[in-house]
Amino acid sequence: MSCVVFISGTGSNLDAMCKAGLAPDIALVVSNNPQALGLEVAKSYNIPTAVIPHRQFASRQQFEAQISALLDNIDFKYIVLAGFMRILSADFVNHYAQRIINIHPSILPAFVGEHAQQQAYQAHVKVTGLTVHFVTADLDAGPIIAQAVVDVLAQDDCDTLKQRILRLEHLVYPFIIQKLLASKVTIHSSGYVEVAHEPQDAQLLGADITRVYY
Repeated sequence: MSCVVFISGTGSNLDAMCKAGLAPDIALVVSNNPQALGLEVAKSYNIPTAVIPHRQFASRQQFEAQISALLDNIDFKYIVLAGFMRILSADFVNHYAQRIINIHPSILPAFVGEHAQQQAYQAHVKVTGLTVHFVTADLDAGPIIAQAVVDVLAQDDCDTLKQRILRLEHLVYPFIIQKLLASKVTIHSSGYVEVAHEPQDAQLLGADITRVYY
């Protein structure tokens, strides 16, 4: 199985996936931003790219129809959102139900939407982190695949907190994508997502294994 990765910016999570050995499993990188630095990341790993600038379309539906027309010609299993800064419509999400994956920089359901790290910092919480989840029509509310915890330290400012969460994203997201592509993830009828644990997980996650829940 393979995946398609959607980006809008630097492509740091895309780069982390490729460094983890996932480049051969990425069929295409799609961006709504012609200037996205992540496009160069994709090209450096010889991954095909497609640019579909959203501003060229009169509506979100027309923009998404162009994406779907592109995807219809590709054999893939999952759409991986990696810093894709467009909200997808319910029609698009439902068309690819249980096939769109996102990573959000908080422990959902806390701090949904934009600037989640800043929300956590301003709330003076003791811990925050990240969530990998399936995408549904409701914002940041899909079935949770995995979560990871980051301590909020007394000396933190918002930027240092963001960077620590991002470093953990670069570890956890490739790990979970590997699980998905290996058919190691099951969604139960209750909505609970079960991820198979394997002996090599500790080696892949290293010392952070105790802070990652899947």
